[in-house]
This record gives sequence, C-alpha cells and structure tokens, in this order.
Amino acid sequence: MATKKVPRKNVSDKKVAPGVSEEARLRSELKRLDREVLEAVNRRAALARQIGQLQHAAGEPPFVAAQDDDTLANAAQQNEGPLPETAVRAIFRELLSGTRALVRPLRVAHLGPLYSYSHLAAMHRFGQSVEYVPVGTIAAVFEEVNQGDAHFGLVPIENSTDGRISDTLDMFTRSPARICGEVELPIHHTLLAMCPRTEIREIYSKPQALSQCRNWLAKHVPAARPVEVTSTSTAAQLAREKPGAAAIASHQAGIHYGLNVLAERIEDNPGNVTRFSVIGKDSAARTGNDKTAMLFQLEDRPGVLAEALGIFKRNRVNLTWIESFPIPGRERAYLFFVEMEGHESDVRVRRATTSLRKKALRLEILGSFAVSPPAE
Repeated sequence: MATKKVPRKNVSDKKVAPGVSEEARLRSELKRLDREVLEAVNRRAALARQIGQLQHAAGEPPFVAAQDDDTLANAAQQNEGPLPETAVRAIFRELLSGTRALVRPLRVAHLGPLYSYSHLAAMHRFGQSVEYVPVGTIAAVFEEVNQGDAHFGLVPIENSTDGRISDTLDMFTRSPARICGEVELPIHHTLLAMCPRTEIREIYSKPQALSQCRNWLAKHVPAARPVEVTSTSTAAQLAREKPGAAAIASHQAGIHYGLNVLAERIEDNPGNVTRFSVIGKDSAARTGNDKTAMLFQLEDRPGVLAEALGIFKRNRVNLTWIESFPIPGRERAYLFFVEMEGHESDVRVRRATTSLRKKALRLEILGSFAVSPPAE
C-alpha cells in the first residue's frame, strides 16, 4: 500500500487556539524567530571576535575590504527572498561593522559634516559601528591618517561628470598615505527646502553639485540664485535655517535636517558616480582581483609618454585610468596618475614598474587594493 505524502506545514498552517486571533499568533511566531535570530547573530559575533583577536595578535590590519566583500557577496548569493539583495547586504554590513568594533573600534576620517556624500560612502564601506571623524578639507583627511588619529580616511578621487578631484591628487604627491580600498558611489542629488519651490530665492550646495545639476536648475528654478558652500550637508543646514533657501544634497541629509523633498534625482547625468579612495598606512593584501595606483614624472622630450605607456603594453598590464597633473611652479612639468589591473606584488606589475622607474624622474606606488563592486 502506497504511503500518502503529507504536505509540509508552514507557519500559517497551524491551527489557531480558541480566542487567539491569527495576527496575535503570527506576532508570537515573530517574537520566537527574533529570539532565534538574536542568538545566532551573537554566536556569529563571538566566533568572529575570536578570529579578530587572533588576527590582531598576529599584527594583521583591523579592516580588510576584500573579506567584507566576500561575506556580502556570499550572503546575497544564498538569499532566497523575499528580502531584496540590497537589504541583505545592508544587514550583513552592519553585522560585520558591529562585530569588528568588539575587537578594535575604528576611527575613519571623511570630508564634510555627517550625511555628506563622503560620509555616505564611508558608511557603505565600514558600516555604522565606527567612530567617524568629519573634517573640513581633503588635506585634513590625509593629516588624520598620517598622524595616526584615524585608522583610515576616505577621499573623493574622481567624478564621472566633473572628472578628477585635484585636491586629492595634490595630496597624494606629498603624503605617505596609501590607497587600500575604493568605493564607487552613485550620486543622486535631491532638492531640499522648508518652503515651496515657488518661494525659493537661493540654492545652496558645493560647487560640484551645483555644476552637476545646472541644466535642471535652469529649467525648473531659473530665478533662484546658486550659492556655493563647502559641503552638501552645510547646504542642508542652511536650508533649514534661512527663509527662501533650498539645498542640493543627499536624501539622507534631508531626513537628518528635517527638510522637505521638493525633487529627487535632479542631476543632469543619471549615471553620475563618484569614486572614493580609502587611505591608510599600508596597501591591501593581494586577492587576485586587484588594482594598483601609481604616480610618475617624465622628462620633457618628444615621445616620452608614448614610451612609458609602451612599457605597460609590453608587460600586458591593462591601464584603467590615467590623469595628467601639472606640477605647481614648474612650466610644462606634469605628474601622471595611473591605475592598472593587478597587485603591486604581481610579476607583470613589478616588471612594468621596474622598467618605468628607469625612465621616470619620479615614481611612487600609491597602493594596491581589491576591486570592489559599485555601491547599491
């Protein structure tokens, strides 16, 4: 006689006890699951703390971006829903951040007040269980790291609309800090204010944000005067305090300062992305999926740059970024910043670097770091 297959029961299959509503039963089940989740999270934290203590004793760095990226990628891959991948990554990012703080609380310097785009990029990389150090200039971020007052710093290096960030490149020419990570953050600008759009007389933001929204502003608020300030978060604070003022800033800044959202995604380029470098004392360890940044200076003669670039070609090293940067006070003298595929310890990269060093007046490796996926 064949055995009759009994369907597996789920939470909603259970009979409701007399006098207990379906909602009450479901809430009771939620509380039970919450306890199980909390127990599992703390068991994981205890194991991770033990691993972190062993790494600390061995002198390993307090943060390895590639390890976090692997954990987040594995969690997203194993996710079967209904939570979306972005939510799963956010949950695990904060779990990693909180666990890391049990061993060695991190200090991370970034540009601008809280909820500037630099702060948002830093939170994407390090989570919220970190002591963030907001400073007023890119130079101050480097100084915090160089003096040992921050474990890491985060600085913008390139925007897809406005190009290179000159202040950051300038600091790399004079600072011993090394690039050990990166964050690619989509930049979506929001028009924020306490008043209606028709009453806006001034719009505050940093110069880059105003530039990235110039066409939208000219079409939708042509009578408003753009006013440059040091950061988008400062702009949001001014919009909160001044009648007739608006700000271009992040949506999160609007929430933080209690502003009304008048328009979202007002950037002229919908693919607007800013790339940030994570700086620290050392390069990151090799992962097999890395990039290396360097700067070099060449003598001033015809064809010298073509010769230098030919070195990368002969050694099969792919360049992913190149920028020229004029040397202050030197006529027709330039530094070249490049990023390439591979780690500075890779044979091909070492061969290319050795050959280029023979031709260069100056050459410095700025750091190697794991390739990270763009922020959600």
